[in-house]
Amino acid sequence: MKIRHADTIEATVAGYTGTARQPRALAIRLPDGRIALSQRLSTALATRIAPRLLPQPGRAYTQGGNAYTPASGEVIVEVVAATTRHAVVTVVRLR
Repeated sequence: MKIRHADTIEATVAGYTGTARQPRALAIRLPDGRIALSQRLSTALATRIAPRLLPQPGRAYTQGGNAYTPASGEVIVEVVAATTRHAVVTVVRLR
């Protein structure tokens, strides 16, 4: 039997994929400093987060090589982050 463990934490948003008006996923800065892409955002959550995203020029990349648009500002989200080797991050709500 395999038991997977995940913790609910608050994290900052480093950027997003998709458009600023309708982000598909968020680049989340985890407490250990890594940046991971979240699972796909629900339409309701994307609509609430979009006005707070301030896009910056250029592209940035996660350690896994996934591209995202960097965003400035102090956007805090509550996420469920797996504590395994692969950072699976699901955004729960905007703080």
